[in-house]
Amino acid sequence: MKVEEIGEMLVAQEKRVSVAEADTCGLVGYMLSTVPGCSSWFPGGVIAYTGGLKQSILGVSDELYNTKGSVSPEMAIAMAAGVRDLTGTDYGLSVTGVAGPTGGKSGLPVGTFYIGVAGPDGLEVAERIHTDAGDRDGNKRQSAQAVLDLLGEQLKKAS
Repeated sequence: MKVEEIGEMLVAQEKRVSVAEADTCGLVGYMLSTVPGCSSWFPGGVIAYTGGLKQSILGVSDELYNTKGSVSPEMAIAMAAGVRDLTGTDYGLSVTGVAGPTGGKSGLPVGTFYIGVAGPDGLEVAERIHTDAGDRDGNKRQSAQAVLDLLGEQLKKAS
C-alpha cells in the first residue's frame, strides 16, 4: 500500500502512528515522512538496533528478550506496543529481523523478519515474512513495505 493512502486513512480516522525499527534502521519512518503534512499523523519513532535499546527505551522486558530473542513475534509486538506507548500514538509499528548478508544470533535464515502492529482496543498483530531480495538493502525495503501493508490492512478493518 502506498504511504499516501495510509496517510489519508490515518487522517480520516483521526489516528496517529509511530515506528520502532531494528534492522530497517529508520526506513519505515523515512517512507512515512515522504508524505507532505505527515507531521499531523506521524510524530516519529525509535531505531533500536542493538545494545539493549529495545529494553531501555521501548520497555521490552529482559525476560522476553532472553527467552524469545530479538527476532520473534513476541518481540515485534513488544516493540510496537512500546513505541505506541512511548509516543502516545494510536498505532505502533515494528520491524525486527535478519537483513543479511549473514545470519544473526537468532539462527534464522537471512530475509526472515517479524513485523508488528499494536493499536487501539488491544490490537496486537505480528507476522513472519521472508524477503527474497537477495541483498541487505532489498531485504530492508521489502520488510519496510510489508509493515506498511500490514498497517494499511488494519486501518481498512477499522474504517
